[in-house]
Amino acid sequence: MGDFAAWLERFSQVSGAIGDLARDVAADPEWPDGPDSLDAYLDHLEAEHGLDADSPAAETLRQAWEHYERARS
Repeated sequence: MGDFAAWLERFSQVSGAIGDLARDVAADPEWPDGPDSLDAYLDHLEAEHGLDADSPAAETLRQAWEHYERARS
């Protein structure tokens, strides 16, 4: 599991969009293990789940990524 997915896992018990994302990522056996990049994860949402860059899931992913990057700094 990549660093982002491991970080996101901490939110799996939270209600709301980030919790939904955390649970979806944990349940997705095809979730990319690397590289740990927003583009790789957005590409996965599009390729594997048919979600475009404007979907609510993609927006939640972007917001979570921003929080993740701030936490790493």
